[in-house]
Parts: sequence; C-alpha cells; structure tokens
Amino acid sequence: MVTLVVATTADPASVGPASAFLAMPGWNPGPSIAIGMESFANGLVRLLKHERSIVAEDDLDRRWEAATGESVDEVIFLSRHTAVSNRPALTVHPIGVPHIREGEPLPQGGRPCWAGPPNPRVGPWLRLMKKIAEANGLIPEFEITLEATHHGPVVNTPTMFLEIGSTEEYWGRQDAAQAIALLLWEGLGLGEGSGVGNWSRINNGDKVLLGIGGGHYVPRHMDIVWKDGVWVGHLLSGYSLPMEDPNQQKGENGEKCIGGAWKQAIKVSYEATKLAFPGGEVIAHLDHKSSYLESGLSSQKSNVHHMKVSFTFGITGLGVFGTCPAVLLVYGAWSIDQDLKNKALGCTKIEVYVNTVTAAGDSRPLPSSTIHCP
Repeated sequence: MVTLVVATTADPASVGPASAFLAMPGWNPGPSIAIGMESFANGLVRLLKHERSIVAEDDLDRRWEAATGESVDEVIFLSRHTAVSNRPALTVHPIGVPHIREGEPLPQGGRPCWAGPPNPRVGPWLRLMKKIAEANGLIPEFEITLEATHHGPVVNTPTMFLEIGSTEEYWGRQDAAQAIALLLWEGLGLGEGSGVGNWSRINNGDKVLLGIGGGHYVPRHMDIVWKDGVWVGHLLSGYSLPMEDPNQQKGENGEKCIGGAWKQAIKVSYEATKLAFPGGEVIAHLDHKSSYLESGLSSQKSNVHHMKVSFTFGITGLGVFGTCPAVLLVYGAWSIDQDLKNKALGCTKIEVYVNTVTAAGDSRPLPSSTIHCP
C-alpha cells in the first residue's frame, strides 16, 4: 500500500511544494502511468506530477494501481487556494460535491452526489501544520485553517487537499512551499518517527467530527478540532446544505417539508466518513446559523444553554427504525452524538427539544419544535 501525492505543473502552489519535497533525500524515479505524467518514489510514498488542472484527473488512485500493481492507501493533492479576502493561508480539507444533483453543472470536478472518503490525517495535520508554520515564521502572516468539503477530482481512497493561498504573490512563496514539504515529510514519516495521523485498529471508538453547517472556513467546527483533538471527517458548510422553502413543499400527510439536497449531502458525507474511519464514533457537530432550525428558535436561542435533538431515521427494507440521540451545546453550536449502527437511508422527522437555563441556574423546558423532512 502506497501514499500518492499529486501535483500539477500548471499551478505554482502545487509544483512549488512538490519540488521542495523532492529536494529532500531518498527519492528515485518512478513509473509513468500516462503521457505527460512523471512520478518519483521514496519508501512507500509516490509523488505524481501531471500538466492539467488539479481537479481534472479523475480516478488517479485506480489508474496508478492498474499501471503499477501498487494499491493506493491514500491520496494527497497539492494546490493553490483562492479567497475574496486575499489573505495568505495554508489550508487543508476533504473533497466532494455531495449536494450536487444529477444533471447539475460541476464547475470544479467531482461527480453528482459524491464525497470522497476523508483522509484521517486532516485533523492531525492541521495541528502539525500550525506547529511547522510557527517554527518557520509564517504565523501570524499566514492563517492556518480547515476548509469545508468541496470540489473534485473523483477518487476512491481517503483523500485531502493541502493548499497555499490566496493570491499569486503567495502561491509562489518558497517559505510556504517549504512548510508544506516539511508537513509531508514529517506527517508521512519519511524522516524520524512513524508519521502523524495514521488511523488503525487501536483508534476504534475514537471520536470523528462530521461538521454540518457554517461558513466555508468552518470556524465553529475548527474550535472543536483545535481544543478537543478529535479526528476530522467531512465538513459541510451552508452552501452544501441547499434547502427549499418549506411553504412550497408538502409531505405525504400534507405537512410542510424542507426540500433540497441537504439530506442527500449529509447521508453521502456520513457514509464516506464512516468508510474512512472504520470503528470510529462519528459525532455530528451542527452549526445552527445555517440551518432552518435557526428561524424556528431565533426568539429563544439567546437563552439556550442545553439542547436535546432526536433524529428518527427510516431503515428501508427492514421495517424498523433507528434513532439518533443528541447531546449538548458545545462552543455555541449544536453537537449531535450520532449512533447510526444501521445505515439510515432517509430522515423522516427532526424533533428539537430545548431547555433554557436562567441566571439563577433554574432550568425550564421550552415547547418542542418539529421539522418534517421530505
């Protein structure tokens, strides 16, 4: 099993870190899997360079295995990052477009209703990236951050993107490229040590965060990752949870429903996260500010300190129901402890129960709020 690091010569923020990585000891020429591609080998690490857009070459893990006979255990893409703020940043994120439906355009690759398995290294490498950036004088100039799940290319093994942002001035920065190369070197265990972020059987039962809601840089989810050191699965920002006006939707019993691809996105991302972390305990952390729950509780939320949420899932073909209990408010967002031992194929109802805590410490219940899903 090998690790496949992918770079493109079309992007200075991709080829720069790749060149810095290749300048480290131990590299040898590797096999070619296609015209316009070259590769290099170092232990169980393979670096593949191609000439196209980083999101344009699908199924590189399977293509590598077909050409070389080597199974790919994980894929790491090197890329530039763009942002309206133009702020310099080093970012890491999982990939996928689980909210896009069949027939809708795919401006940044992937395929409809798809999320790649998130690389278990995302969380540990975010923390390692911060240490390396601090040691090399990149902080506070550079922000170290997660990004929400987005774009392609299509892959089938655990994957993540490492990016340098956010303008041409920073894409070519040698010190940023060197920091990414050091992250790869230390994180993959090519120097001393066994690497960082390896998921194995000893991690059974560890908590894995599935982020739901919030902005593209998922600040509330990242609070949990920094402070609690949990593993990181998919991170679905508000734009990956498209909802349709419940006044325009009706369920089987004539009740108002929230339409849209939000449910599809959560289901696909949950299943991909479970696949990437066998034996892990997936914890869904909900940033309420991008949810329809926000409007239903807007008059009450200033006093909310503890919330219980129950999700009821229909299990198609089994004739039974599995429940998903929730726990408590964490860092201002709703943290839902998911126990989906059976695969839930569709949510039928969301019931929200709220308790307020007064200044005197008294607790009193507020009326429950129920949202029915299509």
